[in-house]
Amino acid sequence: MAGSGGCRRGREQLELERLGEAARAGSCPPSPPLSACSRQAWSRDNPGFEPEEEGAAAAAAAGPVLEMDVEWGSPAAGTSSSLGSGAAGPGGGGRRQRRVPAGRGGTEVPGRHQVPPDGAAPHRAAWAKRLARRLRGLWGTRLMEESNTSRERYLKSVLRELVTYMVFLVVLCVLTYGTVSSSMYYYTRVLSQLFLETPVSKMEKTDFKTLSTMDDFWKFTEGPLLDGLYWEMWYNNKTMAENKSFIYYENLLLGVPRIRQLKVRNGSCSIPEDLKDEIKDCYDVYSVADEDTAPFGLRNGTAWTYTNEKDLNGSSHWGLIATYSGAGYYQDLSRNREMTAVQIASLKKNLWLDRGTRAAFIDFSVYNANINLFCIVRLLVEFPATGGLVTSWQFQPVRLIHYISTFDFFLAACEMAFCLFVLYYMVEEILEIRIHRLHYFRSLWNCLDILIIVLSVAAIGISIYRTSTVDTLLKKLLEDQNSFPNFEPLAYWQMQFNNIAAVTVFFVWIKLFKFVNFNRTMSQLSTTMSRCVKDVVGFAIMFFVIFLAYAQLAYLVFGTQIDDFSTFQDCIFTQFRIILGDFNFTEVEEANRILGPIYFTTFVFFMFFILLNMFLAIINDTYSEVKSDMAQQKAEMELSDLIRKGYNKAMIKLKLKKTAVDDISESLRQGGGKLNFDELRQDLKGKGHTDAEIEAIFTKYDQDGDQELTEHEHQQMRDDLEKERDLDLDRSSLPRPLSSRSFPRSLDDSEEDEDEDSGHSSRRRGSSSSGVSYEEFQVLMRRVDRMEHSIGSIVSKIDAVIVKLEAMERAKIKRRDVLGRLLDGVTEDERLGRDNEIHREQMERLVREELERWESDDTASQMSHRLGTPLGLNGQPRSRNSRPSSSQSDGIDGGGGGGGNNIHV
Repeated sequence: MAGSGGCRRGREQLELERLGEAARAGSCPPSPPLSACSRQAWSRDNPGFEPEEEGAAAAAAAGPVLEMDVEWGSPAAGTSSSLGSGAAGPGGGGRRQRRVPAGRGGTEVPGRHQVPPDGAAPHRAAWAKRLARRLRGLWGTRLMEESNTSRERYLKSVLRELVTYMVFLVVLCVLTYGTVSSSMYYYTRVLSQLFLETPVSKMEKTDFKTLSTMDDFWKFTEGPLLDGLYWEMWYNNKTMAENKSFIYYENLLLGVPRIRQLKVRNGSCSIPEDLKDEIKDCYDVYSVADEDTAPFGLRNGTAWTYTNEKDLNGSSHWGLIATYSGAGYYQDLSRNREMTAVQIASLKKNLWLDRGTRAAFIDFSVYNANINLFCIVRLLVEFPATGGLVTSWQFQPVRLIHYISTFDFFLAACEMAFCLFVLYYMVEEILEIRIHRLHYFRSLWNCLDILIIVLSVAAIGISIYRTSTVDTLLKKLLEDQNSFPNFEPLAYWQMQFNNIAAVTVFFVWIKLFKFVNFNRTMSQLSTTMSRCVKDVVGFAIMFFVIFLAYAQLAYLVFGTQIDDFSTFQDCIFTQFRIILGDFNFTEVEEANRILGPIYFTTFVFFMFFILLNMFLAIINDTYSEVKSDMAQQKAEMELSDLIRKGYNKAMIKLKLKKTAVDDISESLRQGGGKLNFDELRQDLKGKGHTDAEIEAIFTKYDQDGDQELTEHEHQQMRDDLEKERDLDLDRSSLPRPLSSRSFPRSLDDSEEDEDEDSGHSSRRRGSSSSGVSYEEFQVLMRRVDRMEHSIGSIVSKIDAVIVKLEAMERAKIKRRDVLGRLLDGVTEDERLGRDNEIHREQMERLVREELERWESDDTASQMSHRLGTPLGLNGQPRSRNSRPSSSQSDGIDGGGGGGGNNIHV
């Protein structure tokens, strides 16, 4: 046999040498064998890779080897191969490798699964797959988790999502609050005081806010407007820089101001036939269709000829009475006070404002270099068709020049981070929509995510447009300083940007409830609102029917006399103010002495005392139901518990906090030989442990129940505590399992993982499919063994109790037998008339035998108790796992009380 084996090995060696020569003849360069360095590198890059045994390493050192695969299972399982493969393929098959020595010449014989000449290609492919999977894992959220995932893993995904979202929230708040400062408020305040609250003359108290006639308008333009725009003299009467005006000596007037008006044409309204002889002209309320575009007055220059909106590069403006276009008749003023005064006087003299005028705009812009802020000012005077005028204003501070100070560059970094976050959440929502399809939009939180992304993209677009436009305007302004810089579109977009940013920040803060709801207490709010939504909708219909009925009544009765009821919208807001307690009953009563008090009284009664309390009752009842239901629910691990658990682990690792094992061990060392329950309880309670924990630990090791731990029980507790400490150390030293990533495992991912894990050992392969590593499994097995040991001690105590109950049952039966025999004997003697002396001797003999039998049974019971082997009902040794039948148990339970009474007798 040995000779035949040697011949067979020789033939194999010759065959391998022949294959090596054929490979060299074919100009196929052999692949070098894997060195120790390459194996170490492979092990570092693949954590699950198990290095070869020492015997195989020695064989590799002796010479090159040929790796031959022996395949089994499905054919699909063996179609692909990788270095060091040892795991089953997706189809359930697998492969094993046999290393065969190559030829003595040192050449490696090429095989079907030999490593290709470019040995780094498979490694690069595996590395690329791992990188792609980790990048995909960045977008793992709770919506991407599998439904059967553990609660702790689910909360870890939620916690990671919460931390990422908190960083996004901080970046957004820094951006929004960084662009707004208290300087903006003071900037607008001083300018508004200068132009809005300055009287038109020293003899009159009329200011811009209280203008009432066209004459007041011209007084304002010739007085406070010129005084506010042109600061050419210091307070010591020294002249300032030529052709430059610094309002309040700090705010540079950019370019020249502009005054513009909009008119409606004559005949835009119809006159009744009976009054045509008395009324020749008729000017309707403003509308774009009725705009007057014909030249008038001097008919030369832009002040007397119409210019359309496109040429003015203007936009519409929403006033108090109507919405006005960006076209009209305009006059650009001068850079000095004298020329501007002449221009205004010419306009006034030639009747620039007439009956057809419906709006007059005064626009100018200033810049304060101290705080790097522009202020775009618009003063609007509306001339309604009723006569008189209505004033409004707009002061819009804007930071148009960015990236000057260090804080500006920090904001630039935050802007880049915000754009990356928006891109990140866009990809996340796309992945979630791809997974859940239309079910994704059934959640209100998901719709809120989409809304936040849309608003963020809109804010980014407006910011880019604003930054690019201001450069063009500033360049044009520097080229021609006598022109009007039209910053009004920028003011409009700045206002839109502020509105979008405010709404975005609001919704981003509201979304925090999505994460707070994982706390049982915080989730009561959302659960209450979702549960009572049907009742609230039904109540809201009834509420608004009555509310709108009262609004219609108030508008028709008080709309012509009270400003708060002048429009239907104002009526609605006024009624909400009445519900909150903000009202003026005197105005209502003066407007209508009969319907006013009736309206007010009935509205307050029905809306405040009835409907509002019904709404509160609905919320209160639903909240009580939710609270009672949550109290009955099973307590689950919460996000706060996960954070507390991680904090405790970190404190223990840093040795800043002791574990329960350390506290108990220290108490045992301080107790010495014996330790009673009161001492242990007082010591452990001082260290923060509960009474339930202390009693459970003491009862576990107090075998005899004397409320003291003997030396033996003391030593057993020490041994178990050492085992517990070892388990804690093993558990804390375990690496994080691969399955703890938060991105869901799809079918493709599972196949990729099985391909990558093909080099892992069998034990690693067996644990990877279930998501628990081999080391964790061993720790869990040890904990289960300890639990079985603890349960065994409890079972032994239960067995001892059952043995005592069985002994009591046997004693009861024996007593019943003895008493029955004595009673039978007495009855027989009375019937036969025997001698009392003989009867007494017989009774003494029976009692003596019975006492001897009881003493022997007690001795046997004590011996079995010392040996730890309980006896059965027939005195036979009883196994630990044996249990009495149901009939026996019933007999024991039923006879316990009777046995006690017999013993007492």
